[in-house]
Amino acid sequence: MMKKRVLIAGLFHETHTFLDGTTGLADFTILRGDDMRRFEGDSSPLGGVLACAREFDWEVLPVVDYRAQPGAMIEDSVITAFWSDLIEGAQPHLSAGIDAIYLVLHGAMAAQSIQDVEGHLLARIRQLPGAETLPVFGVFDLHANFTPEMVKHSDCLVAYRENPHTDAREAACIAARLLQRCLTTGVRPVQAGLTSDIIWPPTGTGTAGDPMKTLESMAREMETLPGIWSVSVVAGFSFADTEMTGVSFVISGTDAALQQDCLQQLNHKAWELRELGNVTEPPLSEVIPPFAAPPPGLTVLVEPSDNIGGGAPGDGTGLLRALIEYQVPNCAVCIADPAAVAKACAAGVGARVKLSIGGKGSRLDAGPVELEVEVVSLSDGRFELEDKQSHLASMCGDRFDMGACAVVRHGGLTILLTSIKTPPFDLGQWRSQGIEPSNLSVMGVKAAVAHRRAYDPIAARMLWVDTPGPCSSNLKSLPYRNMRRPVYPLHHAH
Repeated sequence: MMKKRVLIAGLFHETHTFLDGTTGLADFTILRGDDMRRFEGDSSPLGGVLACAREFDWEVLPVVDYRAQPGAMIEDSVITAFWSDLIEGAQPHLSAGIDAIYLVLHGAMAAQSIQDVEGHLLARIRQLPGAETLPVFGVFDLHANFTPEMVKHSDCLVAYRENPHTDAREAACIAARLLQRCLTTGVRPVQAGLTSDIIWPPTGTGTAGDPMKTLESMAREMETLPGIWSVSVVAGFSFADTEMTGVSFVISGTDAALQQDCLQQLNHKAWELRELGNVTEPPLSEVIPPFAAPPPGLTVLVEPSDNIGGGAPGDGTGLLRALIEYQVPNCAVCIADPAAVAKACAAGVGARVKLSIGGKGSRLDAGPVELEVEVVSLSDGRFELEDKQSHLASMCGDRFDMGACAVVRHGGLTILLTSIKTPPFDLGQWRSQGIEPSNLSVMGVKAAVAHRRAYDPIAARMLWVDTPGPCSSNLKSLPYRNMRRPVYPLHHAH
């Protein structure tokens, strides 16, 4: 029997449209053709589909993979370059004939002149000679802003089911298994979707609690029904100002009436639970004073407004200023600041040097903190992930490069300065620098939910605080212009 020929491509970026600046081609890691095969067997979604392809004996046709950390608006030139690479790599295979297309997507990508990048590209792929009638399957992030165009121009896209994203690789395999079912049975599912009248901040989208826990549980139950192939609860990415931003649902299957019924049930339940997802934080001034004399065990102070996993610059100074002001002992925070790293490197280990730290990445921040510090250590910033199923693994695989790093100290405060912003999803980030997080009294973490897999096991308590920054959970503070109306909690919906 002839091997099934499956074309594979990837495009991965979570676009925060309220950030200053843009994300250009230089910010992307780009793999073309057979270079993509080196991900096989690793912890990423691409690694997952490549491993499944071997199991199913597909003839894999890797074309191109673009990925970048969450960040500001995508420059149109990135989309032009990606399409050019895709066409160049795909056309010879399409001419020779292929059986299916598999895509590794994020689903919340927005460019300067294209609000819905994935929907736009799926529509263009459908128009390629030889691709009009092919099955298009794939995997995408739970924080996508899923659009009618994405529903219309693909057959079965499967979202991660967990947040933190511990199952990104497994979700890719679920989609691959469903594609194998399509290829072996000849039965092709149809996708149906529904966009709700709700947006939730990332802090309200963890799957360990409601509303997501109940919705995911309903979705798994629905997947046992005949005629339903895949049910995805899509939490949305609220920091993208697009028409379709927010909570949505997508169901792939062969029973259109049942799909519509399930979509309505999920939408109704989401509305019922909407207030549980609108999670906001108390101001820092209400939370931090008691930690001048910290209680036993590690206290993790979570700063969602500077959530690196949501695209923030990771150099916000709100929490840093409070730790200094209240002279919190035995505490630590990580700040992304290549200029401060360079100055610490020039001074050398053991030197005392005045640094201008953080406050450069967002106009919402109070600006850099001028601080005299001792340089404790310097490193190249590369580390292997301790947890190969973490949210970070879903983004980068097994290793991460923080760029040149400096550990500096000011009184009881340790600051890990990195050249590349690093989502705090793996304790290897600190241990690779000779710091044991569990021995600290207080630690600042620039995240919303995805850090919890790493920090829950070592934290005695975890408190969320509001500081100035572009990923504030108070969505009413953001200047939406493109959002449909009415949407909860921005407007009086229903």
